[in-house]
Formats: sequence, structure tokens, C-alpha cells
Amino acid sequence: MFHYPNIRLTTLFAKATGIRLAKAETSGIKEQETEDLKNLLKTLDVDGIVAGVIASQYQKQRLQELSEELGLKLLTPLWMENQTDLLRELVASGFETIITGVYAQGFDEKWLGRSIDISAICDLIELNRKYQISPVGEGGEYETLVLNAPFFERKIELVETEKIWEGQSGWLLIRKARLAKRT
Repeated sequence: MFHYPNIRLTTLFAKATGIRLAKAETSGIKEQETEDLKNLLKTLDVDGIVAGVIASQYQKQRLQELSEELGLKLLTPLWMENQTDLLRELVASGFETIITGVYAQGFDEKWLGRSIDISAICDLIELNRKYQISPVGEGGEYETLVLNAPFFERKIELVETEKIWEGQSGWLLIRKARLAKRT
């Protein structure tokens, strides 16, 4: 349920956006990660949770149960939206996003570090047609990292990366990144 590749960049991401970060460790075990999130949320003065879940019933149900248990409102503004339309809107809105992990049939090492642009969206649509992958990676087919967006105060610049490929899946290890001025 939680994003893994390059998770240590969360602090840099928070600085790029100017959004305060609250974080906690989790083992990543399905039963434990929701409990760990609940324990963190209990320490915060918040009224709700905003989640980018698009089509995963699994994720939405777990977040809904957690929200109800804590008396919080759950906002899922992207829920059940057309996935390819969302990708196109992302690009048109000025988001600079790269693929940092691939875990499904049809993906190869060339996808690692690839920008999500119109060409990539066309290729994702084709992978959806051939292999029924989620175009937005909602089923864990791939992971992403946003490097720049309209609401960022500064962009994330990758300085040193390495592609790690193991069998039929892999991820982009970001060894060094820094904040830069937005262009």
C-alpha cells in the first residue's frame, strides 16, 4: 500500500513542496502498516486524510476503515476517474514525473527513469491493451517520483542514479538528489 522505491527522498519532497512532513517507521507488513499509519495520525491535529487512490478497492477500503476508526474525513478526489485522462491532465498541468520502479509484464529496464509524457502515456495504453496493466500503476505495476509540479516551491534535480534490474523487474536507485530553482 505504501510507496517504497527511494522512500528516503520524502524529506526532500516535503522541502520542495513546502509542506510539513510527519513520518514514522513501518515494517511494511500489510497488517502492520495501517496500524503504524493510525498511530502516526493520532499524534497529528488533522480533520481528514486526502488520498490519491484511483481504482484500488483494497487501498480505499483500508483508508476508509482507518478514517472511520479515528473520526476523520477521507477525501479521494481521483477515485474512479479515467486513468488515461488523469495521466494526460498530469502532463498538461506541468507535472514532471519519472518512473522509479517497474514490476509487471511488458516493462523493461528502459522504463526506469523515463519521464511520463505523451509518448509514455501512449506506451502505457498499449501495455494496458496487451497485459491489462493499470495505466496509472494502481495495481503496483510501476512506481513514480514527481520532480516538479505547479505547487512546488523548488524542483527536485537528480544528480546520481543507478538502474537496479533483477530478473523481470527493477527500480531506479536515486543515490543523490538536490533541490533546484524552478524554471
